[in-house]
Amino acid sequence: MTTVRIDEQTQTLTISGTGARPASGTLTGPRARVAARITGGGKTWRAVFPLRASRWGGAPLPLPAGSYDLAVEGADLAAIDLPPVLLPILRVEARGAAVTISAPLDPVYETAEGQRTLEERYVSQVGAGENAVFFESFYGRTSGCNPRAIDRVLAERAPSVVRYWAVSDLSVEIPDGAVAVVEGSPEWWRARAESRMLIVNDWLRRRFVRKPGQHVLQTWHGTPLKRLALHRPGFDPRRMAAVVKESRRWDALLAQNAYAARVLKKAYAFFGKPIWVEGYPRNDLFAQGDPAPIREALGIRPDERVLLYAPTWRDDRAEMVEFIDPEELAAQTDSVVLVRGHSRTLEPGRDRSGARVIDVTGYPETARLMLIADALITDYSSVMFDFSVTGRPMYFLVPDLEHYRGELRGFYFDLAERAPGPLVRTQDELVRALQDVDGPRRYAERYAAWTAQFNRLDDGGAADRVVSRILDQGWLTA
Repeated sequence: MTTVRIDEQTQTLTISGTGARPASGTLTGPRARVAARITGGGKTWRAVFPLRASRWGGAPLPLPAGSYDLAVEGADLAAIDLPPVLLPILRVEARGAAVTISAPLDPVYETAEGQRTLEERYVSQVGAGENAVFFESFYGRTSGCNPRAIDRVLAERAPSVVRYWAVSDLSVEIPDGAVAVVEGSPEWWRARAESRMLIVNDWLRRRFVRKPGQHVLQTWHGTPLKRLALHRPGFDPRRMAAVVKESRRWDALLAQNAYAARVLKKAYAFFGKPIWVEGYPRNDLFAQGDPAPIREALGIRPDERVLLYAPTWRDDRAEMVEFIDPEELAAQTDSVVLVRGHSRTLEPGRDRSGARVIDVTGYPETARLMLIADALITDYSSVMFDFSVTGRPMYFLVPDLEHYRGELRGFYFDLAERAPGPLVRTQDELVRALQDVDGPRRYAERYAAWTAQFNRLDDGGAADRVVSRILDQGWLTA
């Protein structure tokens, strides 16, 4: 006989049974895995699974939402039937060996009627009554990018400002002193209405109603190589209408450089409102950060070579591309390989694993990973415009170049002519390029031209300049 229960006080899931004591138990999901503590023996035993986990050396946080496989060696789990249990940190249910973990949202609010009630309350609120910021990064899937860098400086210069962070679930690490609000919860809707300012790096989702005195800063999330919004291939009237509707919600748009400002202005029909060309706050870390504790937290020795593989997402697939075998690459180059999927591949994908391979797709900040990387491997991702601040080598793995450029997106300029590193088609070509000690020197002129155009303002002070603008305009009170 096998039973299951949830202990709300210890925030654990316990499987109990009779017979021989199991040797092990695991709860494995797409982005996290926990092991059971096995106790008992003789007639009865217990396998206790924590519902929190520490990832990448950080503090234990609730397990990410998703489907998990429950395994207890030698135990028959078929009879397990646990209805949804709502804890302050998450919601959990189990059917046999299948465990589902969700954000801690009361089921009443997940219904269409429940969300409609909250939305109508949001619409009717006067709002903007709190000296607060509502931060959102990549739809609440992470807490990094430009919003987090702005949060750091704002916390120092305006400590009286309340900092709300929208999160998809409580596994998302948020900055110290900030308040997490789970998307779709009553607290999320209230904070969104009452904050005097919203700072986001992607489209605003769900219904948005600007409150009197409320301002929106769109930081965006990268200097574009690939065509965006109104510039995407094909004529789509609905997309055009959605783009114009979205950009009219923004009061100011942040651009990394003058090139990005020109592209974003036209791609989003952002006319008549200010574009702040201040460099990217997320890149301030390159001037201020210490790589040693980041390496230590990830279990990487100071003398180990680190390769960061960070491809962009593809419009025609949900999961991350698999153009390399990361474990083989680690062996071929005597390196630690960090695998960083795009934020849009975070939910549908699953962590890659292997010897000297660390999947950091769910890691809070890409900038911290770039800080410790000795080289970047990417394709068409905007990380190329950020990593160039470091001056370290970049390699472009582009086996689908013609398809991506000609059918999926298209480019604003010819990458092959201007890339500050080699374009390669296969892993073998990539390995040869990585082993070519004279390669970076051959691209030095291109690299210098690249940084002169795209990184002139990435000097470590971008976030401070942005916060100064916010405070000078009275959008928040220090």
